[in-house]
Amino acid sequence: QVQLVESGGGSVQAGGSLRLSCAASRYTYTGNCMGWFRQAADKGREGVAAIDSDGRTSYGEFVKGRFTISQDNAKNTLYLQMNSLKPEDTAMYYCVAGSSSRTVGPGDGQCGIVTYWGQGTQVTVSS
Repeated sequence: QVQLVESGGGSVQAGGSLRLSCAASRYTYTGNCMGWFRQAADKGREGVAAIDSDGRTSYGEFVKGRFTISQDNAKNTLYLQMNSLKPEDTAMYYCVAGSSSRTVGPGDGQCGIVTYWGQGTQVTVSS
């Protein structure tokens, strides 16, 4: 079982920045991909960013260079640095762990297979 615990969410004005963290217990984790999804109140879940064990990254099209995903393997922690935040970035952000293609890596801002979900952390961006 893998436990994912997110932190770092909060309220910020448009143009501001936040850094989300996800502490992962990898006790029995055998996947090769971690990432972030988000879900706004009136929308479905969408992939924000993903990174595989080779360091290959993928971002959702809406990110447009504003976010950076990274991982600290020594600390078993995943990060999402979010800059130039917009009101439309307001959502619950979820950390996920799973698997992606070992040939091409993650795509469309998400791991190909998601096995574990965190509880989420709320991000609210005001105009």
